[in-house]
Amino acid sequence: MSALDANNVIPLSGPTLSPDEHQTQLRRAVIASTIGTAIEWYDFFLYSTVTGLVFAKLFFPHSDPWVGTLEAFAIYAVGFVARPVGAAIFGYYGDRIGRKSTLIATLLCMGLATFAVALVPGYAKIGVWGAVILTVLRFIQGVGVGGEWGGSVLMSMEWARTNHSRGLVASWPQFGVPCGLFLANLAVLAFSGMSGAQFISWGWRIPFALSIVLVGLGLYIRLGILETPIFTKLLAERKVERAPMLAVIKEYPKQILLSAFARMAEQAPFYIYTAFVFSYGIGTLHLTRDFLLTSVLAASVVSFVSIPVFGYVSDRIGRKNMYMIGAVVTGIFAFIYFAMLKTGSEPIILFAIILSLIPHDMMYGPQAALIAESFTGRLRYSGSSLGYQLASIIAGGPAPLIAAWLYATYHSATAIAIYVAACAVITLIATALMTDYTGKDISAEYQTR
Repeated sequence: MSALDANNVIPLSGPTLSPDEHQTQLRRAVIASTIGTAIEWYDFFLYSTVTGLVFAKLFFPHSDPWVGTLEAFAIYAVGFVARPVGAAIFGYYGDRIGRKSTLIATLLCMGLATFAVALVPGYAKIGVWGAVILTVLRFIQGVGVGGEWGGSVLMSMEWARTNHSRGLVASWPQFGVPCGLFLANLAVLAFSGMSGAQFISWGWRIPFALSIVLVGLGLYIRLGILETPIFTKLLAERKVERAPMLAVIKEYPKQILLSAFARMAEQAPFYIYTAFVFSYGIGTLHLTRDFLLTSVLAASVVSFVSIPVFGYVSDRIGRKNMYMIGAVVTGIFAFIYFAMLKTGSEPIILFAIILSLIPHDMMYGPQAALIAESFTGRLRYSGSSLGYQLASIIAGGPAPLIAAWLYATYHSATAIAIYVAACAVITLIATALMTDYTGKDISAEYQTR
């Protein structure tokens, strides 16, 4: 069989599978990747949500409210600093021992750290050590999620049979992000009906403790899938890289940096709209906790549809085209978003929050394939993970911290909108310099490109 037959079917390696068997494995891989990713992002977003609601009061009770918020978001940012570390660690194993085994390890790393957060005493009991322990656990969370993305995307994309469906197939693990966001906000909302003192004292801990149940579910699902055909072929041909992280940095430095900068307009606004909005909404707009939780829940439901839709569209009009359209819309929408919030009208604010993730999804849908296709198969886990997670240092992690500082300094949300617009400009430049492999045969290049 040729590298690519007339029907654009990527050849299988290892055990021969019929088309129906292959389709079954593709379906299982997509489901396992999506559910597992949703569980990991539940853990990560749960921390994000509670940071703006609880941690400033619980771990920094003697600070000025905005100073306490800055301190809480500083710990929050540690998880993002750790993500490239996780990308390096798990990228190595993902390209050495396989996608499946590595994904099981990332799930355990994230899940156990999240469960432990539920047990951390506040400032009143152990003083500053509560914040120290929280920082360590947040770092471990970041390491886990840093290795998750690359594996989950490749587990789906490397089972895709045609070159014209990679955008849609790879977008499904991205779908795990709004699922995790939905579950995290739903879990907090379920216990937010407690009195303020009860919720801050112990009510917020229950959603973290429940994560251990989700970890068990995720392990059960991931243990039942096969390794991808691409990695199986690499093993069979003995083309597994001995030092994948060093090799990808040497061979693909441009692709790594462009992948990171291309995420500026996608990642920075996302964490402003889903994490910073809680401290801003409660502290400045005087909105209720439940209103904000419900609004972000509604926005995440919209993403259930929009992420795969834009992944599908990218298969038709090209990854870069779809991505750059999303960057432009993001830069413009930031000003509209904060203007709508400034009205103080709950219906308008609700509408703004619901709309806020659509520009993000225009980029997030095609993003997985756009980044993963930039790297050869023997280095794809390491390269795509590193490029994707480096953005956490320059975009996702600092974003709520920068937003809080900008507002505290200028007392105007317009300054935050300008920051988002600047991120959009950086994304446009980086994306324009990337190669678009939409619809192109990369099967023969898995080991040699």
